[in-house]
Parts: sequence; structure tokens; C-alpha cells
Amino acid sequence: MKIGVLAVQGAFIEHERIIQELGYECIELRSKSDLQEIDGIILPGGESTVQGKLLRELDLFDSLKEKIASGIPVLATCAGLILLSEEIENDDNRYFGTLPVTVRRNAYGRQLGSFETTQHLEGFGSFPMTFIRAPYIVSVRDGVNVLGTVDDKIVAVQYQNQIGLAFHPELGGDDRIHRYFVELVEEWKASK
Repeated sequence: MKIGVLAVQGAFIEHERIIQELGYECIELRSKSDLQEIDGIILPGGESTVQGKLLRELDLFDSLKEKIASGIPVLATCAGLILLSEEIENDDNRYFGTLPVTVRRNAYGRQLGSFETTQHLEGFGSFPMTFIRAPYIVSVRDGVNVLGTVDDKIVAVQYQNQIGLAFHPELGGDDRIHRYFVELVEEWKASK
């Protein structure tokens, strides 16, 4: 099983390390050819505007969107959540639009607004959450399961095979979300 980690910009190395520690192979997604044999996708944190621009410049955008729309499991954190979102409340940009939610970019302010907390996450219990210039989810549409909130703001959702997180699970020292994600990938692969 191979997990593709978007590696054009942002915090992808930490995700790769966790996936490899769990015993799975990672492929850094930098070109269309990298998409050929992947079974799951991680869209990391970083800067969504830069990632979106680079995806188009590298001619990777349409192929990646098509893969996601076809149902391949996706774990999207922070900027990755913004890339997946159907709507961005405070930005005219639109990216993949496969996750039926509305997000607010930089909702917790700039870098100084970054914080850590431990909150309940549906299916996981108490979970450490690291927020860095994070978005949050303003609203969800039918079929979206809310997994977690912080101060009444939605910070974690799942829609079909797409997991969208406003925080960085790769920085909290807890690999349970990544374990859940690879289980989702294994189930999806077995069903094909």
C-alpha cells in the first residue's frame, strides 16, 4: 500500500515519518506521474494559496482533483482542509471543492494566534490538537460527520473517505488519526 503525500509546499515530512513508522510506503506527490500507484492521499498544512498555485503550475491540480472525486481516501490538515473545501468564507479562491463544508482561512489569527489544546475527538476520545494559523469550519452540509470542536468551532470532519482537520495531528505525538486513515485506505483498496 502506498500513500501519496502532497510535497509541493508545507509540512509534509512529519506526515511521511508517521506513515513510514506505521509500516507503509510514502510517495511524494510532485508531478502527475506520482499519482499512478497511490492508494491514499495526504494534503498537509502549509499555505493553501501557494499550494493551489503550485498544483496548477505543475499540471497536477486536475489529476489530483479527479483522484479525490473518484473516492480515494484523503487526510487533509490545515491548508489541506482549505484545498478540499467546497467554499472558503473569506477568500475568493476555490480549489478541489470535494468536501461539502465552508471554511474560514486564518480563523485564529496569524502565527501568534497559534495554540495547542487537548479536546474530545469522535471515535478517538481525548486528542492533542496543534493549531498554526489555522482555519476552522464555519458550516457543514448533508452527509458530513463532525468529529471535533474547539470553543464551539468545528475543527474536524469526515465526509465519505475525506477527513478534514483544522489542526496538525502530525505534531501532537499521537498517531491514532494516521492509523485510522491507513485503515480507511486498506478498506477502500480491498473494496476495489
